[in-house]
Amino acid sequence: METQTKIWLSSPHMGGTEQAYVDEAFKTNWIAPLGPNVTNFEDAIQRYINADVYVAALSAGTAAIHLALEILGVSHGDEVICQSFTFSASANPIRYLGADPIFVDSERDTWNISPTLLEKAILDRIAKGKKPKAIIAVHLYGMPCKVNEIQAIADAYEIPIVEDSAEALGSTYHGVKCGSFGEIGILSFNGNKIITTSGGGALVAKKEAHKKKAIFLATQARDAAPHYEHSHVGYNYRMSNVLAGIGRGQMEVLDERVAARRANFEFYKARLGHLKEIEFLNEPEGYFSNRWLSCILTPSYEMRERIRYALLADDIESRPLWKPMHMQPIFKKSPNYSDGTSEDLFERGLCLPSGSNLIQEELERIVDKILKELTK
Repeated sequence: METQTKIWLSSPHMGGTEQAYVDEAFKTNWIAPLGPNVTNFEDAIQRYINADVYVAALSAGTAAIHLALEILGVSHGDEVICQSFTFSASANPIRYLGADPIFVDSERDTWNISPTLLEKAILDRIAKGKKPKAIIAVHLYGMPCKVNEIQAIADAYEIPIVEDSAEALGSTYHGVKCGSFGEIGILSFNGNKIITTSGGGALVAKKEAHKKKAIFLATQARDAAPHYEHSHVGYNYRMSNVLAGIGRGQMEVLDERVAARRANFEFYKARLGHLKEIEFLNEPEGYFSNRWLSCILTPSYEMRERIRYALLADDIESRPLWKPMHMQPIFKKSPNYSDGTSEDLFERGLCLPSGSNLIQEELERIVDKILKELTK
């Protein structure tokens, strides 16, 4: 009996020109973590974001957050506010630097950091004698956060924002591309992202000096000398010229990938949106989400698990929404400012297959399985 193919949550999707750029790297022997593909990839990202920014291609989005925090002066014993409802890579770099994360819960409109709780957290930390050194705000699942409200609070207390756009390349907030709002923005090109370099990320800076420092730190902080001279601790975080070649090809199809993922979301909403058991996150006015992952909310944890297991039984990958950082064992002692929003979203939410390479037959298979489970 022929078995159906597995449907992945979000698999890589090549565009066709990536191989040519990779071949070029091999032919010219530019295999090192520098070269024309890296420069051209950075330029392509800058042109796409279409803002006065400076881009450094790195080995991962996590590396970009780490460098962003170090560039902003975060060090041992400092506090950094971080959105709780996110992947651990948003928070782990705080600990790399010996600093302490302060977690802030989400609001319901976008599932991102709550401006109300953000200001409450800042005021409370100041009252306790320690003003936060930075704010990590995330555009979760491609949905932009409440940029204007968050920026106004950050400006009022003079705290820089690290804009975690790992999931939001191609999303816009009132017509402006995500990645360009924070003092420093970060992108991810992991294998499951909207475009990929296999593994990789980028730091997006408003100041050229920040890009230069990022590259300095990412290349082992080597001082200008004919020998290897080091006055600072550095890291091996630069992207290779080979992987940047993949990125160049991926940038050429980015808009197509955004359109495909948004089409997935619209299909799910059209087929499931009428059900009382299924709720979708809609775009507020002026928001444009790349819909990196299409997510649903169910009435209960039990219902979410019924759907997840039904899909799993048909070899369809789905995943609960992110477990909030303040609920994670590693961060259980960290201060948090929560009203229960992200805990509820985690309990009831599910990410559906969202790859830009899904075909109609696969989308129908997913929806049919969900409908069958809900009509039992």
